[in-house]
Amino acid sequence: MKKLITPIAITAADSNSRTITGRIVTFEETGNASIGKVQFAKGSIEAKSVLLNLEHDRTRRIGKTLSIESNEQGIDATFKIANTTAGTDALVEAAEGLRDGFSVEVYFDEYETLKDGTVRIIKGEMTGVALTSEPAIRSARVAEVAATEGDEEISDSTIEPDATPTEKDDEVEQTVTPAEAVETVEAAQSVTANAKPAVGGWTSKPRLEFTAAKYLENTIRASLGEESARQYVAAADDTTDNAGLVPTRQLTEVINGLANNTRSAIDAISRGVLPDAGMSFEIPKITTMPTVAETAEAGTPSETDQASSFLSVTVKKYAGQQTFSVELLDRTSPLFFNELLNNMSAAYAKATDLAVYTALASGATADSTTLTTYPTASELLGFVSRGAASVYSNTQGFATNILANTSQWANLMTLNDSGRPIYMAAQPSNAGGVVRPDSIRGNVAGLDLYVTANVPSANDTDKDDSMLIINPSAYTWYESPTYRLRADVIASGQIAVSVYGYGAIATKIGAGAFGINKT
Repeated sequence: MKKLITPIAITAADSNSRTITGRIVTFEETGNASIGKVQFAKGSIEAKSVLLNLEHDRTRRIGKTLSIESNEQGIDATFKIANTTAGTDALVEAAEGLRDGFSVEVYFDEYETLKDGTVRIIKGEMTGVALTSEPAIRSARVAEVAATEGDEEISDSTIEPDATPTEKDDEVEQTVTPAEAVETVEAAQSVTANAKPAVGGWTSKPRLEFTAAKYLENTIRASLGEESARQYVAAADDTTDNAGLVPTRQLTEVINGLANNTRSAIDAISRGVLPDAGMSFEIPKITTMPTVAETAEAGTPSETDQASSFLSVTVKKYAGQQTFSVELLDRTSPLFFNELLNNMSAAYAKATDLAVYTALASGATADSTTLTTYPTASELLGFVSRGAASVYSNTQGFATNILANTSQWANLMTLNDSGRPIYMAAQPSNAGGVVRPDSIRGNVAGLDLYVTANVPSANDTDKDDSMLIINPSAYTWYESPTYRLRADVIASGQIAVSVYGYGAIATKIGAGAFGINKT
């Protein structure tokens, strides 16, 4: 039985009643995914109540199903959001478009593969839904977000609080993927949200005594709900001539333009589950095929013995660690620890994706045709045609993907036909594909495009292998679940947190990738 995680955009979030509504499963609609194209058959998933959590972390549950129903188009659900800090933050994030997707977890064992490679789910079981930052299906939109509590409350027995590390030594938590085969269906999608801000204030400005002591006193009283104290603090905050009385607010959002969790090189090849033991494993491989030839009457048939060998694959560990004081964990905002784990996860994604890109580039073949500049439209078509033929000839399989660095991506968007961009055109007359500046996925001359920023510095411009044509079946990335390890360092009163996992890239068939040859 396999597990499928499908992100879908929210259609409505209403915090007047603290609810979020959306289509969590769409029937008969094909989406691009890391496993290829995926489609749910009508009635393949049963509508049933599940819990809602943040980013598939079951220790951070924020809501439960209020209503759920299945129709001809799919399954729509409304979730009641808990009256907790995390629940309130989730409503705000949905309104602001920061975390505006539904991601459905489905176990399935009945499916079929269509002629174009689409995996069509016939029967599966929905086990959970997460509120995520990666929405997918374009037909789903956010409709409403507000902030007043409704009539129905969610009990503490149903919703678990945000998890914080315990005081145990050497605690190991599995945080990313289960031991089963995990297929992640991903697609990019923008969402529109209409926020309903709270309205309040007063009509006359009171005369107030602005001193540091008074400001502190009224801040405390305002936190206890005293309206006059709230007016005092608001008035002080609006004052520009009282030094020290206008505090600097710190928002809960964190700006990070240094990393993300995108792994385009891994997405461009096939995926597998790492064996449960050993630092290497072997895959049987046919090295000599039996032969068949025209044979005369009563003649001796062609006879060539089939031969095989074993491809040895090395397992590597990818890990990172942070050490900080216990005071920092206990006496600062939980945002610190959450952001630390998010950034360590992003660093893990970058390291593993870079390893796969390096393997693809080092094993890619090239022909004698060289390019001195970024490819023109005609040069690109020549590169695609030669690459597709080379990959098919060497692997007996089709090249379906093209992997490009950001510099080649930029060049693709400039290619035009009399001023019309050939890879962003809607007109059938020159629609050679789709390459968008707001998406790292697209289509170039019939090949699925993947854009990666995780490349060595030697390949970050128009150098060799800055663009690769790939048969995804020729390469497989095998990966374990990712773990989080926390250990208290007793002597120094510090805490060490590490994120680590194991992965292996297998080059199953040589010359399964074709790269640009630069002079």
